Amino acid sequence: MLFELSQLLDINLFSYISVRAGLAFFITFLITIFVMPKYLSWAISKNANQPISKYVPAHEGKRHTPTMGGAIFIGATIIGALLTVDLSNPYIWGGLITLVGFGLVGFKDDIGKILAGDNLEGLTPKGKMLLQILIATFSISLLFYAGFPTEFYVPFLKTPLVDLGYFAIPFWILVFLATTNAVNLTDGLDGLATVPSIIALISLGLIIYVTGHAIFSQYLLVPNINGVGEVMILATALAGGLLGFLWYNCYPAEIFMGDTGSLAIGGFLAYLAILGKSEVLLVLIGLIFVIETISVIIQVGSYKLRGKRVFLMAPIHHHFELKKWAENKIIVRFWMISFIANILALISFKFR
Repeated sequence: MLFELSQLLDINLFSYISVRAGLAFFITFLITIFVMPKYLSWAISKNANQPISKYVPAHEGKRHTPTMGGAIFIGATIIGALLTVDLSNPYIWGGLITLVGFGLVGFKDDIGKILAGDNLEGLTPKGKMLLQILIATFSISLLFYAGFPTEFYVPFLKTPLVDLGYFAIPFWILVFLATTNAVNLTDGLDGLATVPSIIALISLGLIIYVTGHAIFSQYLLVPNINGVGEVMILATALAGGLLGFLWYNCYPAEIFMGDTGSLAIGGFLAYLAILGKSEVLLVLIGLIFVIETISVIIQVGSYKLRGKRVFLMAPIHHHFELKKWAENKIIVRFWMISFIANILALISFKFR
């Protein structure tokens, strides 16, 4: 709306992506801050609580904590975006569809768990994977429709490594699946996934802003893709919503985001990485998510091959819990690792 207003009334201020990105951040932050208490009251009255896995007895005290808070910050993000973005931009619609699509998959999973009162209920792993593939494929189809380039870039090289062509489809689907499930695995402690997600959104938002800017992209020797910079507004909107959510999600959490939030965040981070030609750099930007995922892979692989566990429990944040680390100490240290990794990722962006 603000963009259209700037065109209609010749208000130059609202034509700048940076200005609208800042406004989107504060709009979604304020909406989330004010709406969340009302949702909390409703969720408590309906017993919409997070089912606790029997394998994590240390979390028994969290049994009556409401979940699906992700629905609030996703809704706030959509409102903030619709008020600030250029709605004629196809990459914006791809981002909105990605965010809502993966959020709905998580919502369906959360509802099943809540109704059954069991963390193992909800969507089956195959069902969840199939729905994620369908949403990812649809988002990728929109990119192809918009004429998005399929070159594959790696850090430190000025030119693309290879043009993937139609092989970009399975590769990008893999990026979507890996990222959504990595964020989902990380969402196990109060605020643990929230802050690394905010940091990653800011980093990827800056990258796609540069990618969409003719002068900055030329100076930093990165590909220039016309129109993608507008999606930075959507990234800052979601970051604002997550910051508002953190007010209630920080230790001790009053509410969890649920799969509704974690799958939506993961899907959108994957979308941003693809737009910014930073699929490889996403490993560093989302380092905490990668560590959590690798810990599960190592644990399962070791148990199947050797009959022995490497960690006391996986994902790795549970390992540190069982080693008697205080929960807030684990959370803050993981936040610090995420912050440092993102600084390194942004520094590496200059070396080409």
